[in-house]
Amino acid sequence: MNHKIALVSGAARGLGEKIARKLHAAGYKVALADIDLEQASTVAASLDASGDTALALALDVRRKQDFIAACDALALRWGGATVLVNNAGQSRVAALMDISPEEFDEVVAINLKGTFLACQIFGKYFAERGYGRIVNIASLAGQTGGTATGAHYAAAKGGVLTLTKVFARELAANGVTVNAISPGPLDLPIVHESVPAEKLKAITQTIPTRSLGNADFIADAVLLLASAEAGSATGACLDINGGLFMR
Repeated sequence: MNHKIALVSGAARGLGEKIARKLHAAGYKVALADIDLEQASTVAASLDASGDTALALALDVRRKQDFIAACDALALRWGGATVLVNNAGQSRVAALMDISPEEFDEVVAINLKGTFLACQIFGKYFAERGYGRIVNIASLAGQTGGTATGAHYAAAKGGVLTLTKVFARELAANGVTVNAISPGPLDLPIVHESVPAEKLKAITQTIPTRSLGNADFIADAVLLLASAEAGSATGACLDINGGLFMR
């Protein structure tokens, strides 16, 4: 079995793109799954224009059928995935008392339901084969209550941490590990584009290290947990937040 075949959700840009690039550079065949197939295809082509070691897949994390189709596609293309990185998500800032039921459902569907569906479909597939690595991208917001994000996002990411433990316990005996990484604020273009410079500077000053997180290091952590040697690490959460949350 080739242990280096990975699917990364939300891989068209941002942290997901960095994770996909890091895995590919480490010798993985990588499926870049995203709702934005055009952008995912551009990134995949930049990794391997031939498509032999990188391909783009259309994936809406709210749809179970999309995960089934992705799993089947990788089985047909490369003999089956061995690594799943649940990175796709959507952060929203909203006043607590102004969040509508519809907004709450939408954010939870993207950030929590998507992780559940992915772990369910790929977890079963990995268990049947006797090997797999699942890495869920959680968030500091799910640990501290989301002081800089909306309650819907914070609640969903808190749920991701719980699902990580539930699936880890369920799948451990079948050679499948399930872990989470919980980043704090990251130094990514989307962060600089969406947050005014002065506000971002003020936020940075509240971080004990006085710096935004390094997204490449998050990708390194994914690579570590995705490795074949990581069999004894399961149900864990790596906190990488500049000291904002300490256990």
